[in-house]
Amino acid sequence: MTEPVAAIVLAAGKGTRMKSDLHKVLHPIAGRPMLLHLLDSVAALDPARTIVVTGAAGEQVEAAVAPLGVATVEQKEQLGTGHAVRQAERALDGFEGDVLVLYGDVPLVTPRTLQRMIERLHADDRPAAVVLGFRPADPGAYGRVIADADGRIAKMVEFKDASPEERAETLCNSGLMAARASDLFGLLARVGNDNAAGEYYLPDIVMLAAADGRRSAVIETDAEEVAGVNSRAELARIEARWQAARRERAMTDGVSLVAPETVWFAWDTTLGRDVTIEPNVVFGPGVTIGDRVAIHAFSHIEGATVANGADIGPYARLRPGAEVGVGARVGNFVEMKKAVLGHGAKANHLTYLGDTEVGPGANIGAGTITCNYDGFFKYRTKIGAGAFIGSNSALVAPVSVGDGAIVGAGSVVTRDVEANALAVARGSQEQKPGWAARFRERMRAKKDKGQA
Repeated sequence: MTEPVAAIVLAAGKGTRMKSDLHKVLHPIAGRPMLLHLLDSVAALDPARTIVVTGAAGEQVEAAVAPLGVATVEQKEQLGTGHAVRQAERALDGFEGDVLVLYGDVPLVTPRTLQRMIERLHADDRPAAVVLGFRPADPGAYGRVIADADGRIAKMVEFKDASPEERAETLCNSGLMAARASDLFGLLARVGNDNAAGEYYLPDIVMLAAADGRRSAVIETDAEEVAGVNSRAELARIEARWQAARRERAMTDGVSLVAPETVWFAWDTTLGRDVTIEPNVVFGPGVTIGDRVAIHAFSHIEGATVANGADIGPYARLRPGAEVGVGARVGNFVEMKKAVLGHGAKANHLTYLGDTEVGPGANIGAGTITCNYDGFFKYRTKIGAGAFIGSNSALVAPVSVGDGAIVGAGSVVTRDVEANALAVARGSQEQKPGWAARFRERMRAKKDKGQA
């Protein structure tokens, strides 16, 4: 029978090195708070309970996790990792199962690694705790894990307390741990704070269990998976790792990236097959791209849906609520916001479509603007199927252009246009023969006399 799982996520630290008013664990990776990346991995295990331990700026963390149904508890004083975990004991009252202890600023841990920790906890030797270890390129000042070939831990030691032989060990402690609830809180109750910092350290439970004759175990993972974030520079490095992995996955799934290192994805970007993405394309959250779509260079897409066979950019901007239909074309310097571009419709150049519905097969000429805002309210524009909007036109919403209608170039349309009608709304052109020559002659004469 599978034991229920609970997760305790520590997020009480002030994160002073971030130099930010935003809580450290809420700084985004791929457009989503790093804490929520971790909670996604936890959710994949279908936990019975998930508890986030907060501290400074805890109200920010509470607001971020409340929509997920995740509980929070407060660590009023930061007295070490062991003390932080103990704050969740009351919230787990009556829980009998396995507990994962994780860190909100270590966001890239995968569900598979968390599952491996639980599986090791239930191996035949029944370890008291399972520690997640890693081997960084530079072990530096990380705490060391001394273990045998089977991962049974003989000793865990902080770097400052380690002997030269122990410092030569490359297996380091990530801080992540799994234990049975009954073992975890029983051992934590015995952890003391007789150390230089006067804090209660979570890893001490391993040696306390050893004193009881119970071994703990370590499993290993890649150093990048347990990289933590304590500064803006580390956040940027984590972002780069996430993006590199996402690009690889995109290409594996049948997407062509012309210059992979220049494309930036959001955490939830969805891409179809045979999509081609040119250099310097940025995806914000909420984007779905269909099959056989071409996205040209320097386009920015957020909160938008692009259907099969569409062609986007270069230098296009699709804002939230944009919907591009099958085979439609959004050209250079075209911006869409809360707008639908129908099947096969085209907006090729220098156009703004806001709060607009464009029917199938319509053509939007260069420089067309839908004037959707009067300074107080937003209004909609509707352009019918097969309509043709001439270049440099302004459609002042609310307004409708019927199916098959034509709007002459340079028009300012303020009233509805019937289907298949021609609408021309511009001043009449006058011509004064010889006026330009006379003007130039008069102005040159003034200049020669030194007149302004």
